[in-house]
Amino acid sequence: MHENAILRVVSKPLIILILLFALYVQFHGDFGPGGGFQAGVIFAAAIILYGLIFGLEECRKVVPAALVEVGCALGVLLYAGVGIVSLLLGANYLDYGALSAHDPSHGQHLGILLVEAGVGITVTSAMTMIFYMFAGRAG
Repeated sequence: MHENAILRVVSKPLIILILLFALYVQFHGDFGPGGGFQAGVIFAAAIILYGLIFGLEECRKVVPAALVEVGCALGVLLYAGVGIVSLLLGANYLDYGALSAHDPSHGQHLGILLVEAGVGITVTSAMTMIFYMFAGRAG
């Protein structure tokens, strides 16, 4: 499939639109349907589409496997870190209101944003890692 020029030309703007839509879903998750999980899957779909069109090795050059592994851990650490910070501030685990001493609503907004970002990073990395593992199998 990676020899077809039409697919290569058409997929490049499509991948950019998919990534922009993933950003919209990520940051609109506070106010409507969507959030980190959905955005992570959409991000991963763009990466997988790139891999299908341009080949696995080219995809690994753009999104290295080491970056994907770091993303898995970073997302979980971000998610858990928000909860630990709220515990250290004397509130319950993932009690976002404790993140801002002056205005709990700002703390809730910040907490949701960080947790959803952690979920998005983890889901993107996990889906990409699954793709790399299955696509890299010989046979």
